[in-house]
Amino acid sequence: MKSAITLLLGVALVLPLSAAEEGEKSFEFKDGDSLVLLGGTQLERDQRSGHLETALTLALGEKKLVVRNLAWSGDTVDGDARSYFGPPAEGLTRLEAQLELIKPSVVLLNYGADIAHGGLKGLPGFLTSYRSLLDLIRKKSPEVRLIITSPTPLENLGSPLPDQTDANKNLQALSKALKELAAAQSAYFIDWFHLMGGPGKAGRASTPLTENGIHYTAAGFAKLAAVTVKALGLPPADVPLAATEPIRQAVIKKDFLFFNRYRPQNETYLFGFRKHEQGQNAKEIPMFDPLVTQSDEAIHQAKIKALAEARRP
Repeated sequence: MKSAITLLLGVALVLPLSAAEEGEKSFEFKDGDSLVLLGGTQLERDQRSGHLETALTLALGEKKLVVRNLAWSGDTVDGDARSYFGPPAEGLTRLEAQLELIKPSVVLLNYGADIAHGGLKGLPGFLTSYRSLLDLIRKKSPEVRLIITSPTPLENLGSPLPDQTDANKNLQALSKALKELAAAQSAYFIDWFHLMGGPGKAGRASTPLTENGIHYTAAGFAKLAAVTVKALGLPPADVPLAATEPIRQAVIKKDFLFFNRYRPQNETYLFGFRKHEQGQNAKEIPMFDPLVTQSDEAIHQAKIKALAEARRP
């Protein structure tokens, strides 16, 4: 894990040009911003590493940032994975209620990984649904600032895993379409596809960042965090390596608590058609809220301590 954090702090020295360096305006975070991460498997799994929030909160200096990970494995812009027993619309209704509860000021979205193997024939419908999703977010938070990211590239790891060359061609075309969508929607765009390696060279990846060509390792998430901070135009945090670990651990703890808050086990028994059996326990779910808030403060205090150490001569 230490090597992954080292990569997190050092990788910015060798990254491609960020959006800000290419002449685009940097994204402005405000003190007290509430950031929601919204997408599929890639963002959901990030909560296990805590790298993205750690990097963002450090790069923002003394500004406070509250992050809530609402990503859902396998989710699409139509909310397919969020529904339980009903149609996809049920999933979007669920998301709408969660956005109402959080009221984010910033939402970072990552969708479209399914286009890699589903093919570009689904691109028009995907973009239409994406616009509808953005409308839903704005309905709940009219002043929200949006960050649209492209899916990350897939890696070729050799047999018996599949060759991802054609899938990456689809993702490359999707990245271009998402950049145009972001411009039309006045959203900030981060090209994760190219910043994380693009189509890649022919043959097996020499230094894999994934477990299986798709899902990132700790080193993969560390690099993703670093390129994101740089693409947003934020200054890299100059803090002692050891001081970042308490922040990351506090982030992981907070994400675990929040996950159980918004996706409790046995939800069917608590809120669904079997609530007549165990619905009396539903009152316990909001009890996570003060624990999550305490974890937010722990993250902030760990960050302030790390910044103080960085200022010592």
